[in-house]
Amino acid sequence: MKRIILLGPVLFGVVLLVLTAAEYDFLLSLGWHPIHDPTFDWPSGLALGRYGWVMTAAFIASGLIMSLFGVRLYLDLKPGAASKAGSTLMAIAGLFLAALAFTTDPTIRDYPATWHGRLHDLSFVLLGLTLFPAMILLGFAFWNDARWKNLAIYTWGTLALAAPAFFLKGAAFYVFLFAILLWNEVAAIRLNKTSAQTT
Repeated sequence: MKRIILLGPVLFGVVLLVLTAAEYDFLLSLGWHPIHDPTFDWPSGLALGRYGWVMTAAFIASGLIMSLFGVRLYLDLKPGAASKAGSTLMAIAGLFLAALAFTTDPTIRDYPATWHGRLHDLSFVLLGLTLFPAMILLGFAFWNDARWKNLAIYTWGTLALAAPAFFLKGAAFYVFLFAILLWNEVAAIRLNKTSAQTT
């Protein structure tokens, strides 16, 4: 279970990089551009391409791993209001990440939005509305737990960097993805280490 949690951010990052390279021409046909319009149907549009099932599977797997991460934090952190609420929100955020498996609609289309496209967009919004509060609360939980204290400032700093990028779109979205994936990996490594110390 511990190793699975460590794989979550790496899996998601690798899938994004490999699929973006494999479906590069397809993404360009959707209107995406890596510099001038990097969030135009990316990364969700990867699920529309030839290897879309890989992106769909990555959303589900990474989301479930994030939920598992939240559960493990709930069990590991010093009990308190911040740790319970923060880890619970993290687990819920994972479910919304998994729900991004509902296939998006391309921005340029000649048909109305589909039910699955609407669910995808809603899941993306709810992911931000649960992930960011989770990180705020987990920062306080880390601060109150000697084993995690030195990750508190890092957690809040990551949020301060990533949250604006989540809403600004453009090239800033790369910052959001990298910062959040790196924070998840660092926190998962710490969880793995603290869990090993208590067994």
